[in-house]
Amino acid sequence: MILDTLENSGLYESIHPRFKKAFDYLKNTDLVALPFGKIELEGANLVVNVVEITGKAADAAKMETHNKFIDIQVPIGKTETMGWISGSKLTEATEAYNVDKDVSFFANKASNFIAVQPFEFAVFFPEDGHQPGIAEGTYKKIIVKVMV
Repeated sequence: MILDTLENSGLYESIHPRFKKAFDYLKNTDLVALPFGKIELEGANLVVNVVEITGKAADAAKMETHNKFIDIQVPIGKTETMGWISGSKLTEATEAYNVDKDVSFFANKASNFIAVQPFEFAVFFPEDGHQPGIAEGTYKKIIVKVMV
């Protein structure tokens, strides 16, 4: 898991071959003006999802993992709290892995919580259990899906 600002994203571009393209897009696009929807930067291998989130309390936020994708999550409208736990500690599956949506859900709760400010980013790898969407009200969010 990584937490940083878009200004520092160059520090992480060498981690994955598609990170540079993803971060260049995030830094050179008016994220506030982006319409809701899906933008393919490299077909299904690099996808930008622009979504409207309805925030929830920590106890209502679902813990999840992905097998095929890395998430780069960027809240736009407000600060979003995101929970994290090592995937190796996830023992209470509530929904088995969904191949089509590349997601598994767990009853486990986060061991750490981070407040991600607007235009900061959090990167969650397949090894990271994450519990996003902890906030009040609705807000815009960018979720970049990077094929492992």
